[in-house]
Amino acid sequence: MYQTLNLSHADAQEMVDAVRRRAEAQKKAIVVAVSDSHGELIAFLRMDGCHLPPVQIAINKAFTSARERKPSGSLGEASRARPFPVTNLGDLRYTGFAGGVPVIVDGQVVGAVGVSGLDEKSDEELAAFAAELAVRKAKGGRA
Repeated sequence: MYQTLNLSHADAQEMVDAVRRRAEAQKKAIVVAVSDSHGELIAFLRMDGCHLPPVQIAINKAFTSARERKPSGSLGEASRARPFPVTNLGDLRYTGFAGGVPVIVDGQVVGAVGVSGLDEKSDEELAAFAAELAVRKAKGGRA
């Protein structure tokens, strides 16, 4: 028997709120999705003014990061380098776009965050920001 940790809904909502505040400060509209360790959605926000395609992309970025236990963009890099289609992984939710980041606490993936709506670098920075907040909180620091 083993035990696993997962982000709680409260953790996920704090991450969403932090990313929302940062995006609002930059006058940007994004989508943010937070998943559990299996990649299943816990919390979600589509900001006013954000168009529709980022909705599914953000969810898929969180899914991919949780399932693969690494940033979603690294899957895209590997797919282009080998090359192999991401669809070979057996689930159409996998994506190679950057902007999905796993939340890792004491070596264990406890969830993931996906951000979409900006360029991939900006999406990745916002997702990494949210993941770091969750890790700091888990280790007893302030989120």
